[in-house]
Amino acid sequence: MTLEPKILLRLQFLSRVVRKECQYLVITDSRLFKDEFTLAQVAMLESDIELAERVEVFVSRFGRLQDTLGDKFLPQLLIALGERTASAIDNFDLAERLGFLNSTDEWMTMRNLRNQMVHEYIEDPAVLANALQTGHLFVPTLICTADKMTAEIKHRGWIQ
Repeated sequence: MTLEPKILLRLQFLSRVVRKECQYLVITDSRLFKDEFTLAQVAMLESDIELAERVEVFVSRFGRLQDTLGDKFLPQLLIALGERTASAIDNFDLAERLGFLNSTDEWMTMRNLRNQMVHEYIEDPAVLANALQTGHLFVPTLICTADKMTAEIKHRGWIQ
């Protein structure tokens, strides 16, 4: 299948961005989660600036990779494959059927986690600790999704 040059260039660009975002998230994840993230660590965020910055970077990189994969790379890949794009959840359902995502429900859970990490923790530190720990557990899922999508475009000869 020959792609329109604009679509091909966009896919190639997004694959490079996703690869870098994966690398950065893995580095941040390994620095923040040497052990389980606890309520005691949440309590230290106001006084431990380095820890607070690592949390902020993790949340940012987790959300950025998720956004890039779900809102940019996936729709572009679906278009390249000749599929119709629709709402995010419909795109996730299609991606699950195509084997790019393990589960649409899992993906929606990850999207909700970001909101918990960014907004809801203000009222309840336990929400932040749980959301961060759960986000950490989802990092391999994000990386796996990125790998599957990238493998598809490599298989089709759209990237090297």
